[in-house]
Amino acid sequence: MSRGGWSYGEVGQKIDYVFKVVLIGDSAVGKSQLLARFARNEFNLDSKATIGVEFQTRTLHIDARTVKAQIWDTAGQERYRAVTSAYYRGAVGAMLVYDITKRQSFDHVARWLEELRGHADKNIVIMLIGNKSDLGTLRVVPTEDAKEFAERENLFFMETSALESTNVENAFMTVLTEIYRIVSKKNLVANEEVDSSGNSSLLKGTKIVVPGQEPAPPTKASCCMS
Repeated sequence: MSRGGWSYGEVGQKIDYVFKVVLIGDSAVGKSQLLARFARNEFNLDSKATIGVEFQTRTLHIDARTVKAQIWDTAGQERYRAVTSAYYRGAVGAMLVYDITKRQSFDHVARWLEELRGHADKNIVIMLIGNKSDLGTLRVVPTEDAKEFAERENLFFMETSALESTNVENAFMTVLTEIYRIVSKKNLVANEEVDSSGNSSLLKGTKIVVPGQEPAPPTKASCCMS
């Protein structure tokens, strides 16, 4: 089955890449609902607050490669911040979520971003998400405020509605496709360096890199944490 130009992988097929993406942001901004919508195309009106950590996966095709997205979700409450180090380890993408109807959740975005950048790889792909766009009449965070913050911090930005399934697919796939682009480019550079030594022909046998298992290129820091 395909959606939005990308398709679900078949059971048992070879996985070329595994990308870990983390969801961060205050409690009750809709992180778990975004995950449920993307991973299972579900929305639960009676959803309870996440306690601890959980993750779900979805396998897709990007540019003829099979990619497994491993999406991690954790509670936004301060008392669960002890999971921070393990939660961010190995992440190559992040969805930084706030609620457009709760100004405080947007005001806390800068703190979440600082924490993310303090624990994750410096090349992590980050999407700022203003969730609950279906509640436009209750909006207290202007779209322009979020756009300015995203531009200043060099983040992707999108407003979503997990309830109405608005932009959820686009947001996740934008991040996953950008991660794929970065990793593929790194592989290409690594191959060209091998080719210049005369050991192989140009672009022959491009290596598949699984985050956490790839050899670091000799001239650049690895884009994925081990």
